[in-house]
Amino acid sequence: MRLLCVVFSMFASVVVMADKPIAIVIHGGAGTIERSQLSGEQETSIRADLSQALEVGYAALDDGQDAMDAVVAAIMVLENSTHFNAGKGAVYTREKSHELDASIMRGSDLQAGAVAGIKYTKNPILAAKAVMLNSPHVMLAGRGADAFSKTQNLEQVDNSYFDTEARLEAWRKVDEITQQKGRQEAAISDVLDHEFKFGTVGAVAIDQNGHIVAGTSTGGMTYKAWGRIGDSPVIGAGTYADDRSCGISATGHGEYFIRYAVAHDICARVLYQDKSLQQAADEVINETLKAVGGDGGIIGMDAQGKPVMIFNTAGMYRGFKTKEETYVAIYGDEK
Repeated sequence: MRLLCVVFSMFASVVVMADKPIAIVIHGGAGTIERSQLSGEQETSIRADLSQALEVGYAALDDGQDAMDAVVAAIMVLENSTHFNAGKGAVYTREKSHELDASIMRGSDLQAGAVAGIKYTKNPILAAKAVMLNSPHVMLAGRGADAFSKTQNLEQVDNSYFDTEARLEAWRKVDEITQQKGRQEAAISDVLDHEFKFGTVGAVAIDQNGHIVAGTSTGGMTYKAWGRIGDSPVIGAGTYADDRSCGISATGHGEYFIRYAVAHDICARVLYQDKSLQQAADEVINETLKAVGGDGGIIGMDAQGKPVMIFNTAGMYRGFKTKEETYVAIYGDEK
């Protein structure tokens, strides 16, 4: 009888584990993304990259790996694409170089890692993960972050690896405006007016154990100066995860997302006000932020494995994959 009870208990555990949802949601940036700005070939290629990121991330979950593995795998696909402002597709700073930021957070124990202003690590999300797992710190920046990355044996590249003609053309447009106005720096409004999107990539996943992980990676803002850092590497602003409520990865005008602690605010509303993730995100993105001119959006995952995608801009590169459905979209009018 005792043996039978043990066997039954093991069987019940397997059944419960099997019923646990696994899912992943991703984004590749939000902003003024309209059909007139993308050729048919570009759109097809972007959708293919988003789909690949979803498939790779979900495959990790389906194989029994944890949410961190899925998030990192998905983000690396987007970092390796030239279509998104992260990794290979990073924008140029004022000095015509590249400074990259990334962060990752684990909802099971609120552990997190981030890097800011790194120049030589091929996949910044791996550096953020290494900071979390292999250092006593949460965020490393600049030369220190690059030096740490090397000690972790992460693949290093020359900064020119991140060069792309499309990003260089965007830099030229902002530089031309700056020179015409006779100023040393471009105003933020000048930069944003000539950015077709707020480039960031991110992923949030829930694994078979019910653990949520969120990650974000970006090349920052075109023509940024003085080592400017946005919300992407800031825990609570651009990235947050808590198994009790939700996981969030944000994309948008980083200064607003930092000041309003967007990622944490959304999760806090879920946890303390017993709101759905959909309602909490809608309140923050379409009410709080929109009222003060904060453009952008978020992707999120709640504790039940339901993905959410909310933005107040014309479009957002986005998608999710669950056991029942796979979805990829770009424009705001896509259902």
